[in-house]
Amino acid sequence: MNTSQLAKLGVKTSGALAAATALCKHLAHAGLDDIGLRDRVSALIAGTEAPVYPVEKTFVNALALMPSVERAEPAPWRQWGADLEETAVDQMRHAVRLPVSVAGALMPDAHVGYGLPIGGVLATEGAVIPYAVGVDIACRMKMTIMDIPVEALDDDARREKLLGALNRETLFGVGQQFKTPHEHDVLDRDWTVSPITHTMKRKAQGQLGTSGSGNHFVEWGELTVTEAGLPVPPGRYLALLSHSGSRGTGAAVCDHYSKLAKQMHPDLPRELANLAWLPLDSEAGAEYWAAMELMGHYASANHACIHRAVVKHVGAEVLWGVENHHNFAWKETHFGREVIVHRKGATPAGAGVLGVIPGSMATPGYIVRGLGQADSMNSAAHGAGRVMSRTRALKELNWDAARRLLTEKKVHLMSASLDEVPFVYKDIHSVMAAQRDLVESVARFDPRIVKMAPPGERPED
Repeated sequence: MNTSQLAKLGVKTSGALAAATALCKHLAHAGLDDIGLRDRVSALIAGTEAPVYPVEKTFVNALALMPSVERAEPAPWRQWGADLEETAVDQMRHAVRLPVSVAGALMPDAHVGYGLPIGGVLATEGAVIPYAVGVDIACRMKMTIMDIPVEALDDDARREKLLGALNRETLFGVGQQFKTPHEHDVLDRDWTVSPITHTMKRKAQGQLGTSGSGNHFVEWGELTVTEAGLPVPPGRYLALLSHSGSRGTGAAVCDHYSKLAKQMHPDLPRELANLAWLPLDSEAGAEYWAAMELMGHYASANHACIHRAVVKHVGAEVLWGVENHHNFAWKETHFGREVIVHRKGATPAGAGVLGVIPGSMATPGYIVRGLGQADSMNSAAHGAGRVMSRTRALKELNWDAARRLLTEKKVHLMSASLDEVPFVYKDIHSVMAAQRDLVESVARFDPRIVKMAPPGERPED
């Protein structure tokens, strides 16, 4: 029997495989054919027959030392939304098989990601999973409501100033950096917590205030506040909304520690390989956690620089703001114990917690208040969610149809790639309807001026 055949029987560690190989040689020399070999090895694995020869006892002992790579029973999980792609659902089914998994939840905007699906929530015990956090660590939404009349969106002269602010005060594209870096006290934090953050601090400084590529954007829109009791009264407002994360440094942190996690768990089956975890009490786990938290502060600073520069450019006063992040892991108490809650493309939605859930460039987004749903581990969708891959979008879609829709919705698109047009996203109204028990809307945001990375940029979301 070869190693592939042995692995299918559950023999996966190097020690157990070596013992199994020696056993197979012994049994073959004793005259067993392939069927006899398989039956004898299977019986020893199942424990239905006792070892007789010393080589068999060595094999059984090696099996006993082989760590389990899956729970005996999957951890409990729940799904919101009925129209999710089966591959994303399968990814969640795999995730709750991990021995460190405690519970899972799948949001109505879910689609396929690396390891954990985007829109996936996973609670673990004593472990953090880099790919369950995501590549763009601490990616987030930030909205700033200003005192400029919302009518500026339809006034030619004032709209030009809004356009100029987006053109001048942030940069789109992979690797983009400002020649004169922004200043922010996030740079005074300890960047030596990880060798990755230490070596990339200078690049991170240059990328403060940049927006990246993929589904990242900065846009002006009309905010309609529908609920009293917020920092601004009900009414219509001009608002700035941005979506970006920790840029190149966050991606490098994910890449480095994902590789370390996989090295620590070489025996995970293929469908679980991208869910390799780092024990929090290990050196690598502590390093990753510190780097992840630093990237959280950095991503927030990135948005702060964008909004500060845009507000100054247009000469506005800030009335109110809302910010929330995803692609992160939190230490929280659920099910009567402390767990690590990974929200990969999922928004924190504890009772009373405010956040922003965007739609697409031509559909509304919402400021929401969390309802604290226990089964979702206080989580909600982070957006509309894709229904079409980038490759398929570039092959099947065209700009004519997209521009007609944008014109109908009175959206001025400054730049974007075809694989980000509204047709690649789910209906945000359906997504919101599917999570009525997770969040409630307190304001609606309608995009009017949108800027994203131009065509040809490699996505980094």
